[in-house]
Parts: sequence; C-alpha cells; structure tokens
Amino acid sequence: MTPASAVAAALDSTPGLVGVAVSGGGDSMALLVASIEAGADLRVATVDHGLRPESAAEAAEVARFCAARGVGHETLAWRWDGAGNLPAMARQGRLNALAAWAEAQGLSAVLLGHTQDDVAETFLMRLSRRAGVDGLSAMEPAFRHGGVTFLRPLLDQSRAGLRDFLRDRGIAWIDDPTNDDRAFERTRARQALAALGPLGIDAGCLSDVAAQMGEARAALDAGLLELVNRTVRQVRGDLLVSAAAFDAPQELVRRLHAAAFRWMGRLPYPPRRADLARVMTAARAGRPATLAGVHLLPQPEGALLTREFSAVQGVVTATTALWDGRWRLDGPHAAGLTVRALGSEGLAACPDWRATGRPRAALLSTPGVWAGTELVAAPEAGLGNGWVVDVAVFRDQMASLSRGN
Repeated sequence: MTPASAVAAALDSTPGLVGVAVSGGGDSMALLVASIEAGADLRVATVDHGLRPESAAEAAEVARFCAARGVGHETLAWRWDGAGNLPAMARQGRLNALAAWAEAQGLSAVLLGHTQDDVAETFLMRLSRRAGVDGLSAMEPAFRHGGVTFLRPLLDQSRAGLRDFLRDRGIAWIDDPTNDDRAFERTRARQALAALGPLGIDAGCLSDVAAQMGEARAALDAGLLELVNRTVRQVRGDLLVSAAAFDAPQELVRRLHAAAFRWMGRLPYPPRRADLARVMTAARAGRPATLAGVHLLPQPEGALLTREFSAVQGVVTATTALWDGRWRLDGPHAAGLTVRALGSEGLAACPDWRATGRPRAALLSTPGVWAGTELVAAPEAGLGNGWVVDVAVFRDQMASLSRGN
C-alpha cells in the first residue's frame, strides 16, 4: 500500500476537514504529501517545543511549504517547565496543543506520522521495562485524546520507504539532531534495532510481534467484558464485585480490579501490581482494604468498591460541571450553589438515607448541592429537592482502563 492509499484508507470513515501534525521531519513530511495526494481536505499544525534554536525556523519552513500548495498552516507553541521526564512531557504537551487546535478548527481527526519503525522502537523500550501484553502491543491506529480522534495511517510504512517516497518527488525534510542524541531512550532503541538487524530482528519483525500482542490484548478485553457482565454490578457510583469473580483466570481478575480502582479513583494509570495483589488478597479473605482513594468493603455476596471520602473532601465544582470525573447533577441551578461531597455533616441532614439501602461509608463520598454550609439537596442520600444525579457507566470505559504495561 502506498502512503497516499494508506491515508485514504484511514480517512474512509472520517469525512470532512482533517488536521495533519507536521514537524518537518521525514515521517511527518511524507504524511503531509501523502495526505495532499490522497485528496484530503486538510489543515496543518506544527508544534514548536522551543527546545532548539532552530525550531522556529523549521516551523516557518513547514508553513512556507504549505502556503505554496494552498494548505492552511498554524504554528502551536509548547514550552517545557522543567518538571518531569522531557520526552513524556513533550509528547503530552504536543497532544494537548493539537487537541485544542483541532477543536477550535472543527476538525474531524488529526493525523500523526508514526511509522513501523516507531512501533518497533517502542516495543524495545517497553521490553526493557519488562512490559507485558499491553505494553508490547502495537500502537493503536486510532485513539482519543482531549475529545479529539487521532489517526496513525502510516504504521505499516517503513521510515526508509517514506524517505524514498519524498526523494522521488524532490521534497526535502529536516533531520532533527536530537534523533542521534543517546541521552534519549528512543535514540538508543533505534540504534539497538539497527544492531539486531543481522539476526532478522528488524522493524518489520517487531511490528508483527507487536500486532500479535495486540490480538492477545483484544482477547483479554473480550474475556474481561464477559467477566464483568457476569460478576460485577454497578450500584450508582459503586461497584459490587461478586466472589465468583475470583474463579476466573488470575490475569482477568487483576484486570478487572485494575479497571475498577482506576475508574473510581480517577487514576491516570492502573495501580501497581503489588498494590492490586494486596487488595485482591483482602477481597478473597473478606477483609476491608483501601487503595488509591477507594474503599473495598466486604459484603455477603462479595466486595463493594466505593469512593473514599477523604479523596473527594476538597473537590468543589459548580452545579453545571462534572464532579469528581463521574457525576453530573441537574436541577434548579442558581448562583452561589456548589457541588461537594456529603461527608458526615451532609449525611446528618438527610433523615431518609438509611432507606436507600446503601452503606454509610458509600454515601459519605456522594455529591450534594450546597449553598455555603447549608445542604440543599443530596439525591443519592434520599434528599432530592428537585435535583437528579447521573453517574458514568463503568462498562463503557473498563477495557482501556484495565491496560497497563
């Protein structure tokens, strides 16, 4: 498949105006040219990280290339504050900037120029960290970030092939010197991959293995869905996990709890395996446990996972905003009203809370509508006063939440 046909295939289900992220390097320039040849209705963005003196001039060069072909271009700025791992922070900052740009432009998707070589290098980097099925799985051809769809149409294309594609058209690209800097893990992975070539372990080989890992991950996702449907019941914002869940294969049980604690605790990553093993041992033994702002409470039929009050005690939002990432309230909104957790004080103002049949510990962390220090409504605790509350559905998000390294 040619680069242009690969882009066209990716855009079959994504009509309308699309964005292309172009740094000026060989991969992204090939993506831009392929997108033009595929007839895409597109806009281009270059994220200037400001990490090298040449970056502004390189963004300007991409802008000139686009202007000569009647393609709209915008340079987006991202600056590192010195905190955290630079490659990881730059990747996150780049995605955030592109998502905001795409939303402002009304784009249906943003195309990224990751290649077969990127898949192979990522495989080696994660292998060095002893990653499992999830970490070794291939890059996904499509994902969501910041409410925006991102597509990787060139994952089956080699880096060398894309440069040949550009040479055939007389189009130059920019070589980033940091790609040869061994201070960066990806550079070391790229060099290791070249050294493995004589053994037949090249980008194509590792890309194929990563794809097989992706198929294994899909099978695990299907097994997880079946297990959750059979053994987990969502009780408003809580999850009741049946004791029968522990009869399943250990990896599925681990994934179930990883997804549950991450969903309820609003964690960016699944909990560590050792921490999950601790709470799973407690659940099997019928003992309470706490992890990542979530209580595990023994119940006759299994274990109830519920939000810890101390984890949401300081979470305050407007009544029109999403509260704690999962809850949304609707009712007679008015200035001065806020949403925060009930706690002991709020629950004491709900005389009918016992009629809900919910444990006290679970209700403490549910949202209430407050006017200063006065509780106006607490729908979860039996005090509606014209307010209703809705909560996100665990099953809709669990597959991606269960994945780790």
